[in-house]
Amino acid sequence: MINKINKSNSEWKSELTPEQYKVTREHGTEQPFVNKYYTTTTQGIYACVCCDQPLFDSNTKYKSASGWPSFSSPIVDSAIGTKIDYSFSMKRKEIHCSKCRAHLGHLFSDGPPPTGLRYCINSTSINLKKSKI
Repeated sequence: MINKINKSNSEWKSELTPEQYKVTREHGTEQPFVNKYYTTTTQGIYACVCCDQPLFDSNTKYKSASGWPSFSSPIVDSAIGTKIDYSFSMKRKEIHCSKCRAHLGHLFSDGPPPTGLRYCINSTSINLKKSKI
């Protein structure tokens, strides 16, 4: 079972950069194509910027041409939570960290085999922990 983290908005604001706060706590979106991890090919684990929970392995990252880092699956399904997002007059599946509820991005069904899924993630919401190999 995942131990949930509950902090006040002022606590999150004191721990995060303004951009991290906007994306993770206010459901913002960073600029496409110019974000930190869009073209990164470094091996490692991508963890939540808010609580450090491991979310994605670099082995599941792929070039989606969407403008944001994309992954075909999380490390474990329980690391990610979902809810329906109706913003911008669209119906999308929002994804968030299951431990601290940080907004990560959205989930689409246009990804590669074997999952057919695209976890489209804001670089601002994750940190890459490089492999030591």
